[in-house]
Amino acid sequence: MVSAQNPISPIKTGAEQTEKYIPFLKGKNVAILANQTSVIGQVHLVDSLLSRGINIKKVFGPEHGFRGNTSAGISVTDEKDPITGIDIISLYGNKRKPSKSDLLDIDVVIFDIQDVGCRFYTYINVLRDIMEACAENDVEVLILDRPNPNGYLVDGPVLDMRLKSGIGQFPIPISHGMTIGEFAQMINGEQWLPNNLQCKIKIIPVRNYHHDMEYILPVNPSPNLNTQQSVMLYPSTCLFEGTYLNHGRGTYFPFTVIGSPELVNVFSFSYTPKRIKGMSEEPLFKNEKCYGIDLRKYDIQEMRKSKRLNLSWLIEMYAVFPEKDKFFDRKQSNQMNSIDLLAGVYAFKEQIKNGTSIQQIQESWEPQLSEYKIMRTKYLIYK
Repeated sequence: MVSAQNPISPIKTGAEQTEKYIPFLKGKNVAILANQTSVIGQVHLVDSLLSRGINIKKVFGPEHGFRGNTSAGISVTDEKDPITGIDIISLYGNKRKPSKSDLLDIDVVIFDIQDVGCRFYTYINVLRDIMEACAENDVEVLILDRPNPNGYLVDGPVLDMRLKSGIGQFPIPISHGMTIGEFAQMINGEQWLPNNLQCKIKIIPVRNYHHDMEYILPVNPSPNLNTQQSVMLYPSTCLFEGTYLNHGRGTYFPFTVIGSPELVNVFSFSYTPKRIKGMSEEPLFKNEKCYGIDLRKYDIQEMRKSKRLNLSWLIEMYAVFPEKDKFFDRKQSNQMNSIDLLAGVYAFKEQIKNGTSIQQIQESWEPQLSEYKIMRTKYLIYK
């Protein structure tokens, strides 16, 4: 994991800097919030800590599960890890945060998950829930920080809290530009825990990292973010989850292609979504040929230079879509989330419908976006 801009000083994640936290964990009862991205090199964090004599009592599993093999939105059950025999308690099934009994015998909870820096990516919700439970039960949280691959990007409308949902819990823009460690400091600092709770946190920062660095993820963060291109396009193309278009679910290149059978007379590029176990069980337009746009070779450097979300694809697709009353129809599309919840503001859908220019849409995000950027600076670890 070497920075493309500074190959002499390789990035070292918090987890890799074991000398900074192993002594802190010795003699403590430990729980870990982890998934398949929680690795030290090629070894899972749980396996590595067990080999070093750390007493891991239990593991908490987020969306997609501890081993990261469950489709988006699918409930995850409690189980035993077949490799270690440790109890895995799901936080994406019957409950969203550890209970008092879950934490009764725990001294510290480790949080180590690779995030991708978007408001609708649910791991920041899990972070808040872990912090809330630990604050209620006087348990410290140790955060092993990892780079945000979209850390360069701070953009989008700030969530209107009337649209608070499972994919939008905080008054932040679509792309928040923070690492998990920084976001934890913001949760405490902005008093986003109930009853003015404060969670005791200890952060192991990433070494040799700043927000503008390119960072290639060593492990896919979730089943449908399975390429670096999908991770980088995700802040922009996830908005298509609120449309009557397939955005690559049911293919091995989700979030990098967009299409519909109804665009057969508009585009020559085509693909056919299929059921893929562990990725997309029932994708929109399953077994139907979709025509649209292919972004697999889109130059991400263009987005990095602009430091803006790309709205042109959504605007283009709406403009050429033949039945415009269907375009944002959630029931018609059988999509999980509405465009209002994804964008985080009510105006966005109407702006697309009315042909509002990209510049005017971006201007409508002010002054809230600039105010967020100022607030964000208080919590940055990587200045």
